[in-house]
Amino acid sequence: MTESESVMHQAWRLIHGKTKPRGSLGKLEALAAQIAAVQGSTAPVMERAALIVFIADHGIAKAGVSAWPQAVTREMARNFLAGGAAATAFARKLDIPVTLVDAGMCEPMAHPQLLDRRMGHGAADFSQGPAMTAAQCETALDHGGKLARETPCDAFCLGEMGIGNTSSAAMLAHKLLGLPLPGLIGPGAGLDAGGVAHKRAVLRKAAARTPARLEPARAMAEYGGFEIAMLAGAMLGAAQSRRLILVDGFIATAAALAALQLEPACRASLVFSHESAEPGHRLMLKAISVEPLLRLELRLGEGTGALLAWPLLRAAGAILSGMASFEDAGVSGKLP
Repeated sequence: MTESESVMHQAWRLIHGKTKPRGSLGKLEALAAQIAAVQGSTAPVMERAALIVFIADHGIAKAGVSAWPQAVTREMARNFLAGGAAATAFARKLDIPVTLVDAGMCEPMAHPQLLDRRMGHGAADFSQGPAMTAAQCETALDHGGKLARETPCDAFCLGEMGIGNTSSAAMLAHKLLGLPLPGLIGPGAGLDAGGVAHKRAVLRKAAARTPARLEPARAMAEYGGFEIAMLAGAMLGAAQSRRLILVDGFIATAAALAALQLEPACRASLVFSHESAEPGHRLMLKAISVEPLLRLELRLGEGTGALLAWPLLRAAGAILSGMASFEDAGVSGKLP
C-alpha cells in the first residue's frame, strides 16, 4: 500500500466516525478523502486558493471558427486587468488572488499585473500545419509547471482566455481519446447553426492532416494553444507539489486530458468542478469516467466554474479538520 493509499484508508475510517450518518455528506466525503490523500495528512488544510488565467491567441480563429473577432482576446485581457471579467469578479468575492499570464497573444501588452510568458504572436493556424513547434510546446509546459510550483496555495483554480480555443479543445479530445469529432464541436462563444457547420468543416480538414490518434505532446503541438499547453503544465506542476487542481470547463478539461496522458498519476490531484454547456464536454468527462461536482450550464471558461467549486473543496476539507467524532462529541454511534 502506498503512502497516499494508506492516508486515504485512514481518512475514510475517520470520515465514517464523524457525527453524521455514514455517507450522508455524499460526494463531499470522497472529496475529503481525496484531499487527505493528496496532502498526505488526515488533518488537511484547505484555506487558500489561487486563480491563474492563461491568455493566448489562435491562428485557427482566422478561419472563422468563432463568433467573435480575434481582437477580443486582447480586449478581454484588458478587462481582466481592470477586474471586470466574471472570473476576476468571482475571485474578488471569494478573496482569491489572481495571476494573469500572457502565454502568447498576437500583440504584446505591457502591464505590471500581466505576467509575460509569451510563446509567440499567437499559435499558428492548425488547419494548415502545426499550431506550434515541439520545442514551444515543451517550453509552455515548463512555464506552466514552474508557475504552479512557485504559487503558494492549497488548491488551484486554472482558467484561460483565447478566441478560437474551443476548436483546439475539440481537436485535442478527438486526437487524444479517439472521440468522434462532430460531437465535440459546439457553438463555443456563440456560433449559430451555420457557424457550427462551418467550424465542423474547417476542423474536419484540420483533423485529416495527422493520424487518427496522437501522443499528448504531439497532439498539443499540432492542435493546441499556448495557453492550453501552459494549463496542462500547471496541472502537472500542481500535482507534483501535492496541491489540488479544480479543473474548469471544456478547454481546461482538454488540458487535463493531455496532462493525464503525460503523467497518469496527476489524476489523484484533479477535481472536475463542473460540466459545461458546450456539448463536447460531457463526452470528454464520460470518456475518462468523471462525475463533476456541479452542473450550472456554464460555458464561459476563465476558471469561473473552478472558482464556484472552491467553497465545496473548503467544506470537504472541514469534514476531517473541523467535525467532531461520535466519541469526541459524546454522541451515541449507530448500533452494530
